[in-house]
Amino acid sequence: MNLSERDKAVNWHPYTQMKTADDIIPIVRGEGIYLFDDQGNKYIDAVSSWWVTLHGHAHPHIAKRVSEQLNTLEQVIFAGFTHEPAVQLSENLLKLLPENQKKVFYSDNGSTAVEVALKMCIQYAYNQKSKKTKILALKNAYHGDTFGAMSVSGRSAWTQPFSEMLFEVVFIDAPTSQNLDSLKAFIKNISDEIVCFIYEPLIQGAAGMLMHKAEDLSELMKFCREQNILMIQDEVFTGFGRTGKLFAANHLSEQPDIMCFSKGLTGGTMPMGITTCSQEIFDAFLSEDQYKTLFHGHSFTANPIACTAAIASMELLLKEETLQSIDLIAEKHSGFVKILEHHPKVQNVRQTGTILAWEIITSHQTSYFNNVGKLLYKEFLKRGVILRPLGNVMYLVPPYCITSEELDFIYHQITDVLDQF
Repeated sequence: MNLSERDKAVNWHPYTQMKTADDIIPIVRGEGIYLFDDQGNKYIDAVSSWWVTLHGHAHPHIAKRVSEQLNTLEQVIFAGFTHEPAVQLSENLLKLLPENQKKVFYSDNGSTAVEVALKMCIQYAYNQKSKKTKILALKNAYHGDTFGAMSVSGRSAWTQPFSEMLFEVVFIDAPTSQNLDSLKAFIKNISDEIVCFIYEPLIQGAAGMLMHKAEDLSELMKFCREQNILMIQDEVFTGFGRTGKLFAANHLSEQPDIMCFSKGLTGGTMPMGITTCSQEIFDAFLSEDQYKTLFHGHSFTANPIACTAAIASMELLLKEETLQSIDLIAEKHSGFVKILEHHPKVQNVRQTGTILAWEIITSHQTSYFNNVGKLLYKEFLKRGVILRPLGNVMYLVPPYCITSEELDFIYHQITDVLDQF
């Protein structure tokens, strides 16, 4: 059997209806923006392999640092022990975040980073004998696939089988200049019940790259602060340069209490999640009472190899050439926006930094289950470009090492497909 057939015999793939799925493409190698299959075909990874690969595949700097760490220390329990990569990564990250972020809690991925954040807020209130228990979240939110993360995500076909098991959440519309007053009035009426507000800043990725303005979110955050509502900023997708700045937080005038990170954290090298928090949050768990401890942990918490990969990825991110590349991608996207906006088969073109999204006009409504996405996915694969539409919503999230010429090639393929569609 070939690799695809062997895979089908043993593996169950994410977000895939295995009964009707096409043959899985075996990837044997990655280099820069390219992935190579077992038939020698190469593809531009225009979605950064589910938004994680910041600097391209098999980056030699990250590979070298990980290799060195493998020969030094591969793993140690993080309860009662520490190590240089965990301390250094925390030091490096906190220097880049809003000044109120003081402590780092390690986990395994974006969903667990969110779980930690939710537990921090709920137990923060519990430790202080507050009766606040409800959570505020945005409609259409996506924060992960574990139960707590699903609960604070928008109710959808993804969560329907588990609807009876998800805890109650108060959902509100994303802030706009038109609805801010009504949002504030609604929140004020229930503020004595709301322990925290969790949100994806600027971009709701899995919802279809829905975007809202920094000034509107900042105004809502300011109001939540006045109402003593803790804020969890989920930067799993938006962190590490995606929005054109290092973090979505750099666009905002207000600071969250807690922040969540994953995806680009290690440059796509390996799984890791981080939840950071303010000193005030941390202090609520400091006590002679052992029952006020945050009882959460993972076997691979602060894994030295993952920490090292994250340090190396951050070193690359802060290089002037990378920052210039982020600006280049954003600038090139802005130029392509003008082309897409005038295309008769496109609507709702939007961009934030290196993230560009648009909707294909079809006879069906905009939805993750719009079948046009599958057709477009196959067509772009034939052209050597990996684009994974969210239904009829198409988007570009390229690695930062992409060149101007490579972006032009992708843009050309997009317009050519749209013209023939």
